[in-house]
Amino acid sequence: MIYGAITNSWREQLPSSTVKELVGQAVQKGAKHIELRQTCLGECEAGAGDDWRPNLEELREVVQAYPDLTFDLAMALPCLSRKIDPLGDGFQAALAGAKLVGGAEPHLRVVDPAPFNAPWDSPSDIPEAALGLAGLITEASRQGVIMSMENSKQPIRSMAILIETVRGMVSEPAGQLLGLCPDPTNQLRQFPDSDPLAELDALPLDMIKIVHFKQLRSGETHPSVDQGDLDCLRMRDILDAKGYKGAAIMEIPSHNDVFDNLEASFQYLSS
Repeated sequence: MIYGAITNSWREQLPSSTVKELVGQAVQKGAKHIELRQTCLGECEAGAGDDWRPNLEELREVVQAYPDLTFDLAMALPCLSRKIDPLGDGFQAALAGAKLVGGAEPHLRVVDPAPFNAPWDSPSDIPEAALGLAGLITEASRQGVIMSMENSKQPIRSMAILIETVRGMVSEPAGQLLGLCPDPTNQLRQFPDSDPLAELDALPLDMIKIVHFKQLRSGETHPSVDQGDLDCLRMRDILDAKGYKGAAIMEIPSHNDVFDNLEASFQYLSS
């Protein structure tokens, strides 16, 4: 796995530092991949909500400053709760940003923060709006962009049903570019009696496009990836056993000592 950081861990530092400077601090602590998350991109973004756009020239400067890193772009997009136009300016701008930062493997991680009434246990439970994902991945595929989906209110198994369903609606090449960003700790927070690591283990490897590590202790967010409510070492071992070689993001909370916490997270997972 390629251990990395995410820019929303740097909310406290962004008002007084550039993204380029903060990426440099993460690199010094051992980060090999950076997830560039909408709302936490400082000089590299403009606008909010439907009017959000990546600033491509500033993103280009960041990527060019760190040629040994890999990057992906992450955005909030309510594509499971309402239809999104694949040819609309917002989605097209996100694809352009993903291609700029992603190099040979451009990757757009998409988060729909909408809550749903219950987990999806079969394809018939999936809302009609969510099936519009077929149009989005068809367009992303046309431009060579991988898409990974996340919704913190749905368990991993339910999101897998969504991906399987949408893959059946599009061409095989497009479907293979669509997958998940599993975050077992999010599931544990939402469904404390579930076994998110078993659901992660049940995923086919080609469905896992990127993963997030974080930790809770007694249900409260912990500042680093360490021992706690989720067995993060078991999560690491499950991914290793599958042969997962992609990015593993430490989605740790913003903190004055976030870079020391990032380094401690890398060290724990390497133990």
